[in-house]
Parts: sequence; C-alpha cells; structure tokens
Amino acid sequence: MNEAGMLKSAFLCLVVAVVHRPLIGQTAPAARIKIDTERVIGEVHPHLFGNFIEHLGRCIYGGVLEEASPLSDSDGFRKDVMEAVRRLGVTILRWPGGNFASGYNWKDGIGPRELRPVRPDHAWGDLEPNRFGTDEFLLYCERLGLEPYICINAGLGTIEDARQWVEYCNESRDTYWARQRRKNGRHKPWGVKYWGLGNEIDGPWQLGHKSAEDYSKFALEAAKAMRRADPSIRLIASGSSNFGRGADWIGWNRTVLQYLRTEIDYISLHTYIGNRDNNFERFLAASRDIDERIEVVEGLIRAARSGLPGARPIYIAFDEWNVWYRAVGGSEYETGRTRLEEIYNFEDALAMGMFLNSFIRHAHIVKMANLAQLVNVIAPIFTNPKGLFLQTIYFPLAEYAKQRNNLALDVLVSSPEYKPDAGRPLKYLDVSATYNSGSRTVYLNVLNRSEKMDIPTRIVNVEGQLSASLEVWELYHTDLKVTHTFGADDRVRPATRTVNVALQGNAFDYTFPKHSLTILKVTLK
Repeated sequence: MNEAGMLKSAFLCLVVAVVHRPLIGQTAPAARIKIDTERVIGEVHPHLFGNFIEHLGRCIYGGVLEEASPLSDSDGFRKDVMEAVRRLGVTILRWPGGNFASGYNWKDGIGPRELRPVRPDHAWGDLEPNRFGTDEFLLYCERLGLEPYICINAGLGTIEDARQWVEYCNESRDTYWARQRRKNGRHKPWGVKYWGLGNEIDGPWQLGHKSAEDYSKFALEAAKAMRRADPSIRLIASGSSNFGRGADWIGWNRTVLQYLRTEIDYISLHTYIGNRDNNFERFLAASRDIDERIEVVEGLIRAARSGLPGARPIYIAFDEWNVWYRAVGGSEYETGRTRLEEIYNFEDALAMGMFLNSFIRHAHIVKMANLAQLVNVIAPIFTNPKGLFLQTIYFPLAEYAKQRNNLALDVLVSSPEYKPDAGRPLKYLDVSATYNSGSRTVYLNVLNRSEKMDIPTRIVNVEGQLSASLEVWELYHTDLKVTHTFGADDRVRPATRTVNVALQGNAFDYTFPKHSLTILKVTLK
C-alpha cells in the first residue's frame, strides 16, 4: 500500500470505530458494497430453508421419535425437538433418505406398529424397526406445518412401488391403496406434492447404483407412472453427489436432464464440506465449489430446455448440504446407534452463512435446499433422554430463514482478496442481500472469512434514502473451535443491537469483524 492509501485506511478506521466498536486485530484496506433494490435476482423461495431426516443413527429414533419418553407426546414425537424445529424456521422436510431410501420398502412402515417387520438396513448397517413410517412422517410434517418431501427407492425398488406409494398418500377415490390408508387411520389424502426420484444413484456406495443412462430410463418411467397416480406432483431427479476424482458429475447431470427434461421440476445437488487441514480461510473458500456447481448445472438445464418452447421450468434442489468430516465412523457399514453425531464449532456456524449466501445469490435457479440433517445426525439439534442442546450452526440457520419470500439482490462487492490454494483468488467478504419491499428493508448478509482482519467497509445505496438506524445481528467469537454441549449451549450466541450510523450522502461505513457473520437490516425511507 502506498502512503496515500495508508492514510485513507487509517482515516476510515477512525470513522468506523465511532459508529461501531473498537477494531480487533489487524485492519484491511476498505471494502465497498453497493446496494441497488432494482437489481433483483429472484425470490428467496421458502424451501431454501428445508431440512432432512433419515433412518440413520439417532436422527429418527431418539431424535424425532422417542416412544414412552416423558418428553414425548401421545404419538411418541419429542415435544422439545418439535419446538426447536419451529424456532429453526424449517419449511420443507425430506425423508426417508439419503442412502437408506435405496433399500427401503415403504410398505414395511404402514399399518399397526406392533405388526411391522424389523429389517436389516444395508445402507448403514443397523436394524430398522419400522416404527416410523409414511403416516408418522406425514403426521409429523402436518403438526409442524412443514411441506413433506418423499424420496422413492430408485436403487432396489420398482416403478410400481413408487406409483403405489403416491396412490397411498394422495388418492381420494376408493382404490386399494387409498383403502389401506384409511384403514391405517387417515381418511383424507395426505396430498404429498414433492417426490424425489431416488437418492445419489450416481454414487458407487449406493444400493442399486446405476449408470446415468440406466438411472435416467428408470426415472423417466417412474415419473410417468407416478404422474398417472397424481398429475399435480412435483419431481426431483437424482443429480450430482459424486465429485470424486474420475467421476463425471457434469456428464451425469447432462444425461439425466436430456432424458427427463419433460418430466422433472428439479434436479438435485449434494455437497458436504470439512476443515480437515485445519485451515480456516481455506475451509471457507468452499463457496467457489458451491457457486461453480450451481452455475454449471444451471447451464446444463438451459441447454436441455433449449428448443422446447413451453417446456416446464427446471430448478435446482440442493437437498443435502452441511459441514461433515469428523464423525465418519470406522467401516462404511459399521453398526452403531450413534453414527454421524458431529459436534459443531464456531467456524462451522460461519459456514452456514457461506452456503446460504450462495443459495441466495442464485435464488433464480436454486428453489429448494435441505440441510442434512435435523436431529443428532450432522444436525443443529442434539438430544439425550433428558433434554437437548442447540449446536452452534442452529443460530444462523434460524436467522436467515426470516428472509424467506424476500427478493434476492445482485450487490456489487469490492473487497480485499486472498488466495487460499491453487485456485482463483477469493474475496474476504462473502455477501448476499435480500429486500423486503413491504417493509422497505434490505438484509445485508456478510461473512468475513479473514481469520485475522477486521474489514472497514463503505456501504452505498443507489435508490431510496437510507435510515441512519441499523439493526445488527452478529455472530462472533474469539475461539474458532468453541462448541456447545448439554447445559452449555450459550457460548456461541448472536449479539443483536441497534446502531446509529453517520450517513455520508446515501452511504455509511461499517466494520465487519474478523471471522464473523453479520446481518445488517437497513431500512429505506
């Protein structure tokens, strides 16, 4: 930096110290964020704040369902978990898997619980008691006001199994499977709208793994049969999950879209990240992969739909995503009731903002996203027989969910950059923004992924006079590795406050602390 630049940086630091708080650690050159409420990307669909439950470890049994527990209701659902789910802002819930779906026979999970068979689960090496099945799942969603999303067995299952499942859930006439539903206590149809055409069938780890062509042929016929049972359903194709060396994830999606472009409404993407190298800034550089995968698949969708006037829109369902790298167990098929119980720390909470920022920046094409999973298994809620605690990742998820139905904005960001690896440089500030036109409020979501630098930032608004009063939601902690546990889940909690800024025309200065996630609510007069 030259002498003039150093003087400018020092002056900005003095200004933001007055309007915010003393700077922590080093300071970087000033960044700039430009807001224009006319630059709309698309609606932030409520289903971006979805979740996922699978028959795996203690997610269902001991998490969602714990029969005979004093903490459960008459149906066996944990009441404390349900309350935590309500506060989390979940909108749509995916079930029964995951890998479990590819070996699951849905007919094992209906009828009187005491008559249901116990089966080996060859996805996760456990025994499945089938005490939580279709009607329990749909009742759970109904109680919580969630949209249900059922994933069919496209691995070992059949097309007829899938068609009959839709009939059982949605048929109103006097058919065989509608009678079975009524016999099981549900007279009116459940009306399940969202159906997944299998899970991760591109992965060699999957029961019934298929080539792209074989999967696409199966899924095409399943889609046609399922729509015969209910033409109103919306279908999600099994897209990329295998990004390993040698895997042609782009070719998989291209083939699936070519076959299914007239039948599906979504194609799925799955991504998990981890900080195996214990390098904070490299860990949060994962947004490059997330953005790239979304943009590549968007291009494939556009190519597949070209030349088809009036073709149905196809969107992306990012229906499995999270931080997951510690709780991987031993053998892939190791039996155990405590599988995948990842304990999250502060830096994992920041990664929630990174994922959600990417989804919001692509709100025109990403219309569904499902965090994996809800309870105990790589989850924001963690239970034992006596209670629960909220993991660090819970709080950003709950706060971002308040932005559903807002308009995503294309903001201009100028920020100091870094080069975490051999890839392209990356901005330290990872930003998304949404606009609520009713309240004329801009939500500015800013992740500072610099481990050591506070970043003074000039925030400029193009249209509409800014209010000098900001509402601030900030997630910050000095220890990147701090975690929660039972009785101590207040270590990483967001701070909220109102800040009066010194307006300079239609702009103001704000400093984003090192390794922090901040949401500024800015009202336009």
